[in-house]
Amino acid sequence: MTVCMNDTTGLTKDVGWEFGVRRTVDAPVDEVWEYFVVDGLPTWLGDTTLGLHKGDTYLTAEGVSGEIRSRTDQLRLRLTWQPEDWDHDTTVQVTLMPAASGTTIGFHQERLASAEERAQMLEHWTAVLDRVIADLS
Repeated sequence: MTVCMNDTTGLTKDVGWEFGVRRTVDAPVDEVWEYFVVDGLPTWLGDTTLGLHKGDTYLTAEGVSGEIRSRTDQLRLRLTWQPEDWDHDTTVQVTLMPAASGTTIGFHQERLASAEERAQMLEHWTAVLDRVIADLS
C-alpha cells in the first residue's frame, strides 16, 4: 500500500494515527459475540486464550501481546495490541452493533505511530474482517 507522506488522514491530536473498518454480517449479535470470544479468536486475534476481565493479559503464538481494557458482552471489547517487534502498544476496539440485516462489526485501532503503520494496520484489519465475515456467512 502506498502512503503519501503529506496525507494526514487518520492523524488525531490525542491518540496519534487511527482508523476504523466496518462490515455487516447476516447473523445475530449473540452469535457474532460468541464467535469473537471463543471459536473465532484465532481468526481475528491469533492463537491465544482471552480472559474475561479488565486487566487480563494475552500473548498470541504469533507474538502479539496485550491486555483487556474493557469488555461489555455482546457490545464491545477494547484491548491493547502490540506485535513483538513494535516498541509501543496500540488500542484495538471491536464493536458489535445490531443492524437491520444482522450485525455490524467494527474494528477501530488508535495510538499508531505513523501514516505507514496506519496503512499497514488498515490493510491487516480489513483482511481480518473479510475472514471474519466469511467465517460467519
